[in-house]
Amino acid sequence: MDMDGASSVVLQALTQATSQDTAVLKPAEEQLRQWETQPGFYSVLLNILNNHMLDVNVRWLAVLYFKNGIDRYWRRVAPHALSEEEKTSLRAGLITNFNEPVNQIATQIAVLIAKVARLDCPRQWPELIPILLESVKGQDGLRQHRALLTFHHVTKTLASKRLAQDRRLFQDLASGIYSFACSLWSHHTDCFLQQIYAREEAAALGSLERTLNLISLSSSLPFQGFLNAVFERLKQFLECSRMVGPDSTCREKLEKMIILYTKVLLDFLEYHPCAFIPLIQRSLEFAVSYLFTPAGEGVTFERFIVQCMNLIKIIVKNDAYKPSKNIDDSKPESLEAHKIKTAFFTHPTLTEIGRRLVSHYFLLTKEELAMWEEDPESFAVEETGGDSWKYSLRPCAEVLFLDIFHNYNQTLIPVLLDMVQNLQGLTNVEDSAQLLMKDSVYNAVGLAAYELFDNVDFDQWFKNQLLGELQVSHHRYKLIRRRVIWLIGQWISVKFKSDLRPLLYEVILSLMQDPDLVVRIETATTLKLNILLFRTEQFLPYLESIFGLLFQLLQQVTECDTKMQVLHVISCVIERVNIQIRPYVGCLVQYLPLLWKQSEEHNMLRCAILTTLIHLVQGLGSECKNLYSFLLPVIQLSTDVTLPPHVYLLEDGLELWLVTLENSPAITPELLRIFQNMSALLDLSSENLRTCFQIVNAYLYLSATDFLQNYAESLCRSFCNLLKDVTNEGQVQVLKVVEIALKVSPVLGAHIFQPLLPAVFRGIVDGERYPVVMSTYLGIMGRILLQNSSFFSSLLTQMASECSQKMDQLLGSVIEMWVDRMDNITQPERRKLSSLALLSLLPSDNSVIQDKFCGIINISVEALHDVMTEDTETATFKDCMLMSHFEEPKLSEDEEPPTEQDKRKKLLALEDPVHSVSLQQFVYEKLKAQQAMMGDQSFGVLMETVDTELVRQLQEFLKGL
Repeated sequence: MDMDGASSVVLQALTQATSQDTAVLKPAEEQLRQWETQPGFYSVLLNILNNHMLDVNVRWLAVLYFKNGIDRYWRRVAPHALSEEEKTSLRAGLITNFNEPVNQIATQIAVLIAKVARLDCPRQWPELIPILLESVKGQDGLRQHRALLTFHHVTKTLASKRLAQDRRLFQDLASGIYSFACSLWSHHTDCFLQQIYAREEAAALGSLERTLNLISLSSSLPFQGFLNAVFERLKQFLECSRMVGPDSTCREKLEKMIILYTKVLLDFLEYHPCAFIPLIQRSLEFAVSYLFTPAGEGVTFERFIVQCMNLIKIIVKNDAYKPSKNIDDSKPESLEAHKIKTAFFTHPTLTEIGRRLVSHYFLLTKEELAMWEEDPESFAVEETGGDSWKYSLRPCAEVLFLDIFHNYNQTLIPVLLDMVQNLQGLTNVEDSAQLLMKDSVYNAVGLAAYELFDNVDFDQWFKNQLLGELQVSHHRYKLIRRRVIWLIGQWISVKFKSDLRPLLYEVILSLMQDPDLVVRIETATTLKLNILLFRTEQFLPYLESIFGLLFQLLQQVTECDTKMQVLHVISCVIERVNIQIRPYVGCLVQYLPLLWKQSEEHNMLRCAILTTLIHLVQGLGSECKNLYSFLLPVIQLSTDVTLPPHVYLLEDGLELWLVTLENSPAITPELLRIFQNMSALLDLSSENLRTCFQIVNAYLYLSATDFLQNYAESLCRSFCNLLKDVTNEGQVQVLKVVEIALKVSPVLGAHIFQPLLPAVFRGIVDGERYPVVMSTYLGIMGRILLQNSSFFSSLLTQMASECSQKMDQLLGSVIEMWVDRMDNITQPERRKLSSLALLSLLPSDNSVIQDKFCGIINISVEALHDVMTEDTETATFKDCMLMSHFEEPKLSEDEEPPTEQDKRKKLLALEDPVHSVSLQQFVYEKLKAQQAMMGDQSFGVLMETVDTELVRQLQEFLKGL
């Protein structure tokens, strides 16, 4: 690219690339992409972005292309790397003018300089820091501001480097600029405070901007003095915010400043807990005074309160500040920190913190109460999990309460019990302050349930106090009804007698009909917490009514999140009562298709519907066939990888597909048709492969012939591809499916999976190293040899010609390896199968088989040990793997009834030689036949090749036949 006059060409391309018209935009982007690797391109970009006369959008684009170029082509080793000469000129050009008028572009240039500094500072760019310092010290306001911004990004980037050498360089840089940065920060902070008190708000904002950059810069430099100064400044800013009031133009920036300062303390505490120890006392005094004494009135605001609470929480909870159980093993700094904490958290201080948290920070706010009235669903389903304690006041106060309560429970348990004692009996519905207080105290008792285990007789309290509260139907008392049912949910898993459960179900039944929606939603949640622990027979009398009310609630709520929550409760109920749900699900079955249709835009709600359907199908068993018209299109959509929703729905969709097959009484054309989605899923070879294989198995059990005739070719192709690049574990999963196909349909299975079998054969002959893989190979070959001997012969012929070996010789190798690797097989079924398969080669006059006779007997005796049990009364042995038709499983109350697939497996097992042929009988008959073929004398010679101890054991097993 000839860069003479290139500026105008590049400028034109950049201008076109900002166009809204794709016909203009696309060719311009393509042209710019081609220039990315041309020498001189970035020099032209620098000229364009430094020309303040040009259009802002064009300059913005120039910065972005420049920034991308640094990522791709700045390193010396990068393909199409920039020349050292061009880089030298670019570095010089980047720091000649800190006078960018547009804030956003200035930030991008600062980031861009920081990216180059990360790679080149200080070796190739020693002048960067001195020039920045000089610009920061200058009198020019804009230049100083821009240099500070750049300084902030450069130090942030250099501070993030992790190599020891880079860390040392940063330490040198840090100590070089630290005192200067601190004094400048102090200077601008003083300017700001003077300007604020003089009501010069515009100037004050400018000083505040510079201070914000400097605080970020200084906080990269971990120094004690600086942190002490942060406390002083924080107090000044808090007092300043008291003076300027909520409406000042500086208020927002001031609050941002206060948050930034507290974040500096929190970050330092998190990353350098030991270095923070001298500041523990000061931090606790600071946070506790603003949060729990009048000092904070009129000053504190929500984000600051949250930060202060987090400061206390981290100090209380920090493992580095706790001595070991054995004091002598403790580090001195842990003991020091523990001592400071113990001195600070005196009985009066803890009592005050505990009381204030409950009586002040736990109280429902006006905003929350308004939300309860105006948007009850959002109020009821408000997110309080995860990391919300780091940012939101209520979860933050609750987590702080829990941590302090846990660490200082001896002091705080009596405080909380005293608060409960003061609220005995019913509260006057007119006394809203007392109602709010009771809500807060009950919240604390619920949160601290585990800590209060030994101090509260919850069963008595439930009967004597809480039940009565739930019967107060006044609309203002809904606060307490909702809180009490929540409280019971918290205590259920801690301490709640099971014979009180029917009483609780009465309560749930009543509250599920409460006029208030929030109470109804909270009741449903408590039911879900109880379901995991309940005894089914206690719940069954209430099942119909409660299920109907849950379904009503599902229809009444409108928000996605609430529907998901209620569906989750319904799913839990169905899962727990299993087939006993059948009489009551008609309404739900009719409603779910409508809900599915309505939730097209809401994938998470669709996931909840899929989960409900999974439990529903399990509960319905074979009756799920009546749902096919809805179920199958849902499965089809959820598992189609060409459609966007599959990203969310695939996992649950596959699970639903599997349980539908397991519970289906018979194959239908529609059930077969959805298998079209499978080959794409197998090609994905994702973490869902295991479920995909289970689905294939389910089709094999359901109707192997129909299934294989329709899909054999694509399935075999998918399996061949999979076997090329899966792990050993994956290989075993694929081959297990082949094994099941052979078990269900020995002739068709072998014919269909023929392309896979030579590899299995070779694996056996070569003595596959991995025991689990070898065991699977032998399982497959055993099935073929025993149940499809003509196919085994043709495979042997094919392999012999491939290996240029005689068939007998190859067969000898297979038997020898089989005998040698019998220990790789751990499943008793496969061990018996191996024995039956090798015995099926008898009787034989083939010299190779006779040569391996000893090994075959060896395996047979091992298998007899595995499967024979001795009847002590008759002193005879019987094969414990034999199955008769008459075994009906005896189910205990909590066991799930057998699925249709379980029944299919049972019927298949009855025909399987492993379960239908007596090994003892089979051995006896094969030896008799061999003896008849050879004559007694030759057979006697053959038997002499077998170890005498083995012969003795064999005779023991065969006696009585």
